[in-house]
Amino acid sequence: MADHRTSERVVITGAGSINALGVGVDAFAQALRESRSGIRHLSVFDPSAYRSPWAAEVDDMDAAPCLPARLHRHSSRSDRFALIAAQEALADAGLEEEDRVGAAVVVGASTGGMLEAETHIVERERHRSGVRGLLNAPVSTTADRLALHFKCGGPRLTVSTACSSGNNALGFAADWIRSGRADVVLCGGVDSLCRMTFSGFNVLQAIDTVPCRPFDRDRAGLTLGEGAAMFVFESARRARARGATPLAEFLGYAASADAYHMTQPRPDGASALHAARGALAASGVRPEEIDYVNAHGTGTPLNDAVETKIIKAVLGDRAQLVPVSSTKSTTGHCLAAAGAIEALACVIALRDGCVPATLNLENVDPECDLDYVPTSSRKREIHTVMSNSYGFGGNNTTIVLRRPS
Repeated sequence: MADHRTSERVVITGAGSINALGVGVDAFAQALRESRSGIRHLSVFDPSAYRSPWAAEVDDMDAAPCLPARLHRHSSRSDRFALIAAQEALADAGLEEEDRVGAAVVVGASTGGMLEAETHIVERERHRSGVRGLLNAPVSTTADRLALHFKCGGPRLTVSTACSSGNNALGFAADWIRSGRADVVLCGGVDSLCRMTFSGFNVLQAIDTVPCRPFDRDRAGLTLGEGAAMFVFESARRARARGATPLAEFLGYAASADAYHMTQPRPDGASALHAARGALAASGVRPEEIDYVNAHGTGTPLNDAVETKIIKAVLGDRAQLVPVSSTKSTTGHCLAAAGAIEALACVIALRDGCVPATLNLENVDPECDLDYVPTSSRKREIHTVMSNSYGFGGNNTTIVLRRPS
């Protein structure tokens, strides 16, 4: 487990979003307050060959801010998600071009331009086509596009640790600020739906045939989603000097590896528990200070039961009193973007005093006996939150955020 402790405070001064619930942070916040789901029948490619047609697909790109025509034309779907979210985050933070000269970029990603690569391969079978459809396939392309378009001249990094990629990207961004490697970092996570991941999860029978039901007795798998959340991280000192108003403080994180199985979590949850406790220690936060837990909450039988054990072990006697929810029931499981999108849900919960709901939870599993905020969001003052992300290969990461003081 990595432990990251330092005196430099890291704050979030800008945020941007695009997912199945809409374009922009305000649209996402409103959907969470209203407990709306973005899960619907997939249309970005034909799902008829798969066991389930459900996905949380971004379908209102027309509402997104316009990108330059050439950039739009040469970017993958994943790239466009990240560019749209980053554009909002930078504007929200009030960072002008001269402020971004030394800015770093850290992006969590897993599929890159795979959708376009798949389309290219299909089209090659029908008629001769060039290689342009393959140019955006590398998972590192999104970070390169962000740095180039927004003129961020600092270091850049692509993090690919499956479904914990987004959370790890935020953690690495905080590390860079605390180590003095960067004063400001554009960071987040992005993924788009593609045939490879959709077919892979279907073959594993990890997809539910109805919209996912985290913590429900009848849960049978996840529902895939797509989108991006991007943030501007900077030192509290720098933010204060330029008069920026923080949205939240990133207190700390920790990561661990199950070293157990490529797709299944360790049944005892020991490694993920190590990450959660490590995140609290790195943040200087006591378990009794946690007001809300954003769960990984995939809706798979193993994950939800194991994560419940982990939360109970971390929070102890207070576990039954702390609201826990899975926003994957609204956004779907956005893979590498999941941690970042859920971190944004936490920022919104801190800002608005509103705990997001776990949708589709009708018959609570006796093994899952916490307060999962079923059906409807809940008004509640929140000061400190914890968010878990667990990925294939046993990649576990927990982050801790707090309302700005």
